[in-house]
Amino acid sequence: MNRAEFIENLAARLETNKAEANKALNGVLDEIRHAVSRGEEVRLSGLGVFDSVKREARKARNPQTGETIRIKATRVPKFRPSADFKALVSGARKAVSDRTTAAKKAAKKSTAKKSTAKKSTAKKSTAKKSTAKKSPAKK
Repeated sequence: MNRAEFIENLAARLETNKAEANKALNGVLDEIRHAVSRGEEVRLSGLGVFDSVKREARKARNPQTGETIRIKATRVPKFRPSADFKALVSGARKAVSDRTTAAKKAAKKSTAKKSTAKKSTAKKSTAKKSTAKKSPAKK
């Protein structure tokens, strides 16, 4: 599922339009990014924990030259899924959700889709040349 499909599903679940769903998603993602970049931990029950961890400085080898280089210490983002989320993904547990009721409500509210004619690009065809058979030379 890509971002556009996710926003479409979110809009149906929230019974709103795609613009509002996009705004809500952007707000959630921005808050997670800012909190983790400040070094805070973001816990979302049923999903997991977004956190940042410190990587120590270390030595590595440049594969092209074989030269040993130093890599500076840095902080990197990390996600730890919750036990519920792991069980759901592994199939050990079924998802409990009100998704079907939201989908039914969205189906009732949906209007008829306007079908658009699909345009095909013009293709240039080349004329086939017939090869003439050569007659034997006259003597």
